[in-house]
Amino acid sequence: MWPDRRILDLFNIELPIVQAPMAGVGGSAMAIAAAEAGGLGSLPCAVLGADDMRAEVGIIRQQTSNPINLNFFCHQPVEVTAEHETTWRKTLAPFYEEYGLDTSSTAPAVARAPFGDMQCEIVEDFKPEVVSFHFGLPAADLLARVKTAGCLVISSATSVAEAAWLAAQGCDAIIAQGYEAGGHRGIFMSDDISTQAGTMALVPQVVDAVDVPVIAAGGITDGRGIAAAFALGASAAQIGTAYMFTPEAKITDMHRAALADARDDQTALTNLFSGRPARSLINRVMREVGPMSSDAPPFPAAGGGLAPLKSKAEAEGRADFSSLWSGQAASLGRQMSSQDLTKKLADDAAALIKALGSH
Repeated sequence: MWPDRRILDLFNIELPIVQAPMAGVGGSAMAIAAAEAGGLGSLPCAVLGADDMRAEVGIIRQQTSNPINLNFFCHQPVEVTAEHETTWRKTLAPFYEEYGLDTSSTAPAVARAPFGDMQCEIVEDFKPEVVSFHFGLPAADLLARVKTAGCLVISSATSVAEAAWLAAQGCDAIIAQGYEAGGHRGIFMSDDISTQAGTMALVPQVVDAVDVPVIAAGGITDGRGIAAAFALGASAAQIGTAYMFTPEAKITDMHRAALADARDDQTALTNLFSGRPARSLINRVMREVGPMSSDAPPFPAAGGGLAPLKSKAEAEGRADFSSLWSGQAASLGRQMSSQDLTKKLADDAAALIKALGSH
């Protein structure tokens, strides 16, 4: 049925679909549903502490014996200076004044710990079939431990240079993340997002540059996108935004409403919510401050300054200061369960591939 079975055989899955590990959006329920449908279920671990991580993986292991992926961030933490915080507060001061907030009030940003000993020990204990990374790869000794545990390793590349580097470090497959993708860019070799390639341009160039199978990601929300990914040389597709329409997605009602009304021209890359570029539906703070601002503190500290504003606005039913992660093809999303979605995506793609092959 599938013109390239390398990912299916490598991961031992039935359908060439990787449910994207979206931090703060996906959890054990989504991962289980995608895995049970035959795709690769993924658990985002970047915002989980040790206890929560163990609990979530434990639930997954109890409810499915199919392969799963644990995903981690591996950014290099950057110290946030007092000057940077002061500059950011000054930028946000008009909003604080509007809401009657003291600019000295603060809330901690969402913790996004990079992959370290604690996370590695959990990987060694549970031995997930796949471990994926965002923002490059962890230190060589940690990576060696993951491989010794018997896990396959994959990571996101936003350029051919990043893909070649990941393959040289021993990645078993590469996720080619096009410019259209929602959420955080996996970019790690450059700070220049203006030159980032779209999925259609990136995937075939990565395919030609590496010997390992490639997973296409970015703007793929239905079977047509998956069929196109195969035509470009990919062995599977990673799907994120489409899963945000499912009941298993842990997003707010405001986020769901925004996704339901999304159009192709309503997203932008922004660093306001975390300090790193990520694609979100455009809201008030992105329009009035950004979407990209040099005043935003480095990842993940930017969220701390926005937190009091986010809390106030959300209490009034507005998402003016909330991250509304979304890819560029959200309008193609449909409401259904994660399990049904995984199957429908595969069925629609297979039918298209078969029809194209018969011509």
